[in-house]
Amino acid sequence: SWNPTHAQLSPNVDSIPMRDGKELAADIYIPSGCTSCPTILIQTPYNRQTFRFWLPLNVGLDINNSDYNFVIVDWRGFYGSLGAFAANPNRGEDGYDVVDWIVQQSWSDGKVGTWGPSALGNVQYETAREQHPGHICAVPQVASPVFDYEDFYYGGVLEESYLEQLDALGYGLGSIVRSNPVDNITWAFAESNSYYPGQIDIPMLMQGGWYDHNIRQMFDYFDALQNNSPAANDIHMLVGPWVHGGTGAAYVGSSVQGELTYPGAAGWSDSLAMLFFDHHLRGIANGWSSFPRIKYFQLGENNWYDSNEWPTTDISNFNWYLGNSLELTDVEPSPGQHSFQNDPRDPSPTIGGATLHPTLDQGPHDQAPALESRSDILTFTSITLGQDVVMKGSVRVHLFFTSDRKDTDFAVRLTDVYPDGRSMLITDGIHRVRHRNGFQASDTAVITPGNTYEIDVTLPPTSYTFQAGHQIRINITSSHSRRWDINLQNGGPVLTAGDTLVATNTIYTGTGQASYVELPVVDLIGSTDDRSKPMVTLYPNPGTEQLTVSIPESLIGADLKVVDITGRTICNTVANANDLHLATSGWEKGTYFLILEKDTTRTTEVWIKQ
Repeated sequence: SWNPTHAQLSPNVDSIPMRDGKELAADIYIPSGCTSCPTILIQTPYNRQTFRFWLPLNVGLDINNSDYNFVIVDWRGFYGSLGAFAANPNRGEDGYDVVDWIVQQSWSDGKVGTWGPSALGNVQYETAREQHPGHICAVPQVASPVFDYEDFYYGGVLEESYLEQLDALGYGLGSIVRSNPVDNITWAFAESNSYYPGQIDIPMLMQGGWYDHNIRQMFDYFDALQNNSPAANDIHMLVGPWVHGGTGAAYVGSSVQGELTYPGAAGWSDSLAMLFFDHHLRGIANGWSSFPRIKYFQLGENNWYDSNEWPTTDISNFNWYLGNSLELTDVEPSPGQHSFQNDPRDPSPTIGGATLHPTLDQGPHDQAPALESRSDILTFTSITLGQDVVMKGSVRVHLFFTSDRKDTDFAVRLTDVYPDGRSMLITDGIHRVRHRNGFQASDTAVITPGNTYEIDVTLPPTSYTFQAGHQIRINITSSHSRRWDINLQNGGPVLTAGDTLVATNTIYTGTGQASYVELPVVDLIGSTDDRSKPMVTLYPNPGTEQLTVSIPESLIGADLKVVDITGRTICNTVANANDLHLATSGWEKGTYFLILEKDTTRTTEVWIKQ
């Protein structure tokens, strides 16, 4: 039973017929006075009634001030739609049928946009694949439709906690995932049936987070859409400092992620989604047509950047060698080695990161107290940086190693060491030694104890600025629990019970066996300004009563125009100083675009008034 304890919305409750004669339960919210409005459709397996306490996209409880209807539907077989259960349902067809029903209603203008995070994002791709003419655009968040091997076996290691959570939510994937621990025909079939970028023919604003476990898959699918979708020119991506929940309905505009706060990221996911919807569903000339393909948040620096591709073309790979004194150095050291023991009965702990399980923290967390104090870890740290180091892309760690066991793992965590000693996690990854040559059965081979091997541990993409006065750190262990499966290190079949063996693992350094970290950096020696446009900073952002626009010398004298989300010009002025102060007390709450033009230079920045 549903027993609300505080203020809530009162939707119209309806049942939407499907092509097989069954019905899906729907909550329908219609603004007062709306006789023909566009609709935002949300399809959820997590109970549509939870939205009665707060609608997303800055609506909250104030549906009557919205320009959109909202239709929120329980998936077939879940909650109010439990009676519509069917084995192996085609959720794309269900989405098509829901859109088809919406466009026939008297309160609909025939245009439907879709929104939602995670599973609510995946179903948008499936619905778009069916190509209903009324499905105009979509905003999938922290989601990718592709179902492939490395979604569950990162580096050949089962992401146990993630699979457990999916099973707890009712997806029932555990048995088939665990019974296919190598990349085989089952995974090939699953991927081929979930990979259809050429069938996505509507504009999309994909939204993701650097601390989301889907970030690699999202960039991969963004590239696929750019290369194959008929709507390629209208595919955009926003990437913030968010965790998996950090752009969703329960975390709207959240600036707090893990143990850090990113005030410059607050409100962006909803504000840009509304800008996108207003352009495509309401035809408002709000500047969206000139919006960059990718807008991403530079961690560490806490600024937004624009790009039309990822990774950006201005990076080069720079090797930091693992040194003999546990340092990261740009000079290849003399031959050396470092050893540590790994006990599967006492694995190194997961502390934050791109996790998805209620027992695990998400986002950036300090690794120093509970992880780096252990004896089963190698910690390599750079000198204190004399200047900023700008990194964009995927870090690769190349290791020369031996082990006294037939199998083991290498888990790598990249951190930023603050002047106060905090070692804040940026990204992490793992690779199982038996999969050092690949993930198919023919590639898989245990090792001979005592022999020397090489392995690469590739970390998910990120974008980070290590500030002057900080240090770069790499932590190397052979376990990462509870996020990833614990390697018993006995060389036997994986995911089965057996004896656990303590392994002594050795990492080699120096000439001929130089282990190193490959960082994709913009500029390690000279300027770290990689922007394709002049550096412009808006602060505070978001703000309330006053906005300061900080610009470089090259833009002194530029024309500055401020435009609101409807395309209306708020002010015109000249940027005649490095810091220009604008009184904003009379401006309404919302999103504003600051356009600076001088000679052939034109740059657009986004500011949010709270």
